[in-house]
Amino acid sequence: MPEDPPKAVTETPQRKTSVLPLLSVSVLLAAIVAMALVKLTGGAGYVIAGLPDPGVLTRYGITVVRVLAEAASVLCIGSLLVAAFLTPPQRSGVLAPDGYAALRTAGAAAWVWFVASVGSVFFTAADAAGRPVTELLSPQILLDLVGAIEQPKAWLWTALIALLLALGCRLVLSWGWTATLFFLAVFGLVPVAVTGHSAAGGSHDVATNSLLYHLIAAALWVGGLVALLALGWRRSAHLTLAARRFSRLALACWIVMAVSGVINALVRISISDLFTTDYGLLVVAKVAALLLLGVFGQQQRQRGVRSLVDGAGGGQLLRLAAVEIIVMFVTIGIATALARTPPPGGVLNPSTTELLIGYDLDGPPTVARLLFDWRFDLVYGTAAIVLAALYLIGVQRLRRRGDAWPVGRTVAWLAGCLVLLVATSSGIGRYAPAMFSVHMGSHMLLSMVAPVLFVLGGPVTLALRALPVAGKDAPPGPREWLLAFVHSPVSRVLTHPVVALALFVGSFYVLYFSGLFDNALNYHWAHLAMNAHFLLAGYVFYWPVIGVDPAPRRLPPLGRLGMMFASMPFHAFFGVVLMNMQTVIGETFYRGLKLPWVGDLLTDQRLGGGIAWASGEVPVLLVLIALLVQWARADEREAKRADRRSEATGEADLAAYNAMLKQLAERGKPGSDARRP
Repeated sequence: MPEDPPKAVTETPQRKTSVLPLLSVSVLLAAIVAMALVKLTGGAGYVIAGLPDPGVLTRYGITVVRVLAEAASVLCIGSLLVAAFLTPPQRSGVLAPDGYAALRTAGAAAWVWFVASVGSVFFTAADAAGRPVTELLSPQILLDLVGAIEQPKAWLWTALIALLLALGCRLVLSWGWTATLFFLAVFGLVPVAVTGHSAAGGSHDVATNSLLYHLIAAALWVGGLVALLALGWRRSAHLTLAARRFSRLALACWIVMAVSGVINALVRISISDLFTTDYGLLVVAKVAALLLLGVFGQQQRQRGVRSLVDGAGGGQLLRLAAVEIIVMFVTIGIATALARTPPPGGVLNPSTTELLIGYDLDGPPTVARLLFDWRFDLVYGTAAIVLAALYLIGVQRLRRRGDAWPVGRTVAWLAGCLVLLVATSSGIGRYAPAMFSVHMGSHMLLSMVAPVLFVLGGPVTLALRALPVAGKDAPPGPREWLLAFVHSPVSRVLTHPVVALALFVGSFYVLYFSGLFDNALNYHWAHLAMNAHFLLAGYVFYWPVIGVDPAPRRLPPLGRLGMMFASMPFHAFFGVVLMNMQTVIGETFYRGLKLPWVGDLLTDQRLGGGIAWASGEVPVLLVLIALLVQWARADEREAKRADRRSEATGEADLAAYNAMLKQLAERGKPGSDARRP
């Protein structure tokens, strides 16, 4: 049962209700803009080839429910952002009144998101099947279409996530669970993003990755600004802190939106189509709106934040935010119309390989191609660069204040980032979706090499030393959030030896021998999820074994060694099973690629099994070396502590030890009373 809400919430000024009319007008304006643009560009009359016209209600209704779902999703995410990270909780960890009010707003938005997502299931299925939406009121027809078409299925998953959010916002009051709901809400954007237009056709890997960046950044920016405006109307005492934090986040979101939006558009159209096609004109309009919001909105918001800091009040900030929100929702309307408008011809007659994995391959995977035939991964390649940059910034901050940081840790972390970059963006990452053997090589790098190097880098320790301490009476910041995560029940469960071992080794068998890998091969999002699992499962396993950072569960030296050796037989057996299998894993997908240099799929699979079996020796060697070095350093530190203790107490310890020996010797003499019990 949830705790009673903070009493101060009931004293919230009535002025907060002024936000609702603004939101209603903004959403209505976005829907009108979207429908008008769809009508002007011909999107309303767009019918999939070979299918009948689904009718006016379906053609326009799908636009309305899409606008409503997107507006509700950004409001839910923005409100949870305010509740979890922009306003501080109480000392007990329970949300403060401002956070609680934002949480309840997020719950209401989640219900709207849920209803709009359910509506999108009907309208998307009807549109894709060329049927009036009224025909889908029959459960059997609806189930058949949802099972056969990816987009309605994605909206169904989104509806489920929105329902969990709506219920969660009613049941939780603690900061930790609110932060969990925030990340769940952000994940709710993923199902629809990875199954839309960007997920089909050539270069769908780049289009999908860029769209994920774009949608998440837009949700944080638009939703955060709306929630910030609501915080201002409530006359919150935390408005200055929230505005300052959001201002930095908004700048980063604008940069990400601008770059990812341009990349996503250029995948679908050429430069010459920007001003000669309806789709291109919509892209230009959206880019212009983003530039306008980014350049002028950021400058104006900084003035508003400065006025708060100077004590001039939040009136200027609220006025500017209200205008910016209206422009933002107009931009959402443009984006919705863009999703509904068919792009120009694009790539004609793409090859089977390009349709299935997003790009063509130039030939067999020679050593030169694996090393130098790069295709940058927007998700993991960018993550590798950002992680390396953040780490170096942290090291530089320590050095500026005169603190030392071991060079070996820096080298290990940068090497891990390099392994992540090579495994996903080099020729290895390029050929991994098309060949099982190369995929297994990438898998081993991501799960058994990169995590070892990452945990040896000690990122948590570096962050705790580099990030500023909030102070006794100051609101918690990134350092406190990181500490809360390290000591959270989730971290304790994941780092339990049994759980970590099951995730690290057991997932190999579940993924490849249950048919899950066969189904995952057809979807780009599944490749992203697999890579994330490989990295996280490896990190969780090696963290308590050789990690420099303090783990929620500290294992003794023999326990660490035992945990490592316990995984070896299971890993070796996995490779042996692959090498001796007589059936091809993912046979339908790999045969569909028709790669001329892969004549025997079973031979390629056995090569992958050999890679899995042989690669297990590399992390074992790295772990053993790391453990030996850590034990030697621990003994050295213990010896130094003993020397310092001896210097501080003089020869007291030695004298006490000699006295004990003398007493024992006296007890051993004949006739001594000490011999009697």
